[in-house]
Amino acid sequence: MSNMHRVQWFDQQIREGNYPNSQRLAYQFEISRRQAQRDIEYLEISLRAPLMYVAKHRGYIYEDKTFVLPHLYMTEEEKDVLRYLSYRYRHYYDDHNSSVQRVAHLLSRFTDEDEEPLKSSRLPLFSANPRLMQYMQLLSYAIKEHVVVQISYKVEGKVSQLHICPLKFVSKYNADYITANCVQQSQRMSFRLDCIESLIVTKQSFTLSLHDMDDEVDASLPVHKPFTARVKFQGVLSEETWNGYPYQLVQENIYDIYFYETQAFLQQLIVAEWTQLLAPKWLKEKLENTCVQMMQRLQSGEERSIGG
Repeated sequence: MSNMHRVQWFDQQIREGNYPNSQRLAYQFEISRRQAQRDIEYLEISLRAPLMYVAKHRGYIYEDKTFVLPHLYMTEEEKDVLRYLSYRYRHYYDDHNSSVQRVAHLLSRFTDEDEEPLKSSRLPLFSANPRLMQYMQLLSYAIKEHVVVQISYKVEGKVSQLHICPLKFVSKYNADYITANCVQQSQRMSFRLDCIESLIVTKQSFTLSLHDMDDEVDASLPVHKPFTARVKFQGVLSEETWNGYPYQLVQENIYDIYFYETQAFLQQLIVAEWTQLLAPKWLKEKLENTCVQMMQRLQSGEERSIGG
């Protein structure tokens, strides 16, 4: 049970004049006195409740009876996301680790992370990527200061040297992008962060146009329409997306899956469960070639082991 249920119970007990304390809270929810005291501290410090301990009654009251708890209802899915973020922050270490740990603690207050270890779930566990974090920091500075950034951008094995005017970050289908005006292409584009080979913030500034400041205008992600893969599954897809990819039912157990990044989608096909890839033909050929190359590498490795 989330600590917010306990906080709400504690709040109700105060309003009913029952003078609740950490001992009663611990007994009511079968938790430790230490955990109960942390819940009370969270109510007082984080939610700014005007708590006052009354020694005569060995419990708490509100000094200001007009205090109302903020609306803090969250779905279980939202709690899973916060639990995941808390886990990620707890396992990230750098020179500012104390600040990172405070963020982790704050996130965990909305979940049961203090009481139970992170359980296995469908949420992915990615390792922190220092290079991408550095890029986001530099690009954030460039966005704030309106300065041009020089990048080496790799697409399908080809590296291009580009100058961009970064505008904002966006996320789409498990990938992070920077939306920017490309100087060479003279148009707004979206660049996937993990395709950036190197990045240099220049001293050259740029001016935002009215088009750039219009929040209604957005760059496509990427600039082409999504590809469509027709896939047959063993049963019905029950989630809103298939591992992050939107889909549309065509007929029984057959779905059109929409994707942008071919390589990422091929990796998904390799690890996910499905019955038959029906279309398009070029995607089937790419998947077949990828599998053949994997088998060749495996066989080559076995031959070297035997030969050694």
